[in-house]
Amino acid sequence: MAGFNKVILLGNLTRNPELRYTPNGTPVASLGLAVSRRYKQGDELKEEVCFVDIVVFGKQAEHCGQYLSKGSGIIVDGRLQQRRWETEDGQKRSKHEVVAQTVTFMPKRQDGGGGGAEAPAHDDAGYESDEHV
Repeated sequence: MAGFNKVILLGNLTRNPELRYTPNGTPVASLGLAVSRRYKQGDELKEEVCFVDIVVFGKQAEHCGQYLSKGSGIIVDGRLQQRRWETEDGQKRSKHEVVAQTVTFMPKRQDGGGGGAEAPAHDDAGYESDEHV
């Protein structure tokens, strides 16, 4: 049976983007995204926040590094990926992250609306993961 791996998130950056380059020169940006959910529990309004690591490749990564900063709102369309590695002392580690296919910039809150700008998309096949950076 074929699988389906698609993630769409809307949230705010928790830190400034980190832009790096792979050994072959491919730009890679690492983003931290906070996605919140509000719900009512009895008469009380509560908020739950989920923190997600995002990885962006190519020209789109450079655009994220140039135009985004902590607090910026974005929409991420991508796929879920699990990375596995072993620490120097032999412990196995893993983490899930979203590999972005498109990142849409949301207008700043003080702008009063308008449409967001979308960083150009790419096909991430053939790009190295950021563990080689």
